[in-house]
Amino acid sequence: QVQLVESGGGLVQAGGSLRLSCAASGRTFSRFAMGWFRQAPGKEREFVAAISWNTWYADSVKGRFTISRDNAKNTVYLQMNSLKPEDTAVYYCAEASTVVAGPDPTEYDYWGQGTQVTVSS
Repeated sequence: QVQLVESGGGLVQAGGSLRLSCAASGRTFSRFAMGWFRQAPGKEREFVAAISWNTWYADSVKGRFTISRDNAKNTVYLQMNSLKPEDTAVYYCAEASTVVAGPDPTEYDYWGQGTQVTVSS
């Protein structure tokens, strides 16, 4: 049974930074693509970043956010810098069952419970 547990969310002022972590368990983590998505109140879930042999970013976070993974720790990270109030959302980590996955949430089979990120102006 694959489990994903996010941590690191919180309240931060605009311009600040946060690092989200997602600890995975249940199968060989290094084989599969990982992604971060977010959902703001009243909006649909949207792609933030993904990592496999390469990295992909939504245009809205490019240059500010960095996705990385530590296969030895079965953990994927999202470093978020220069945060803006519009980054406020619940952030979800997701794991695909393929080596490569991109911005389509249907490519991901497992999801964490989410962690709240709130950016104040």
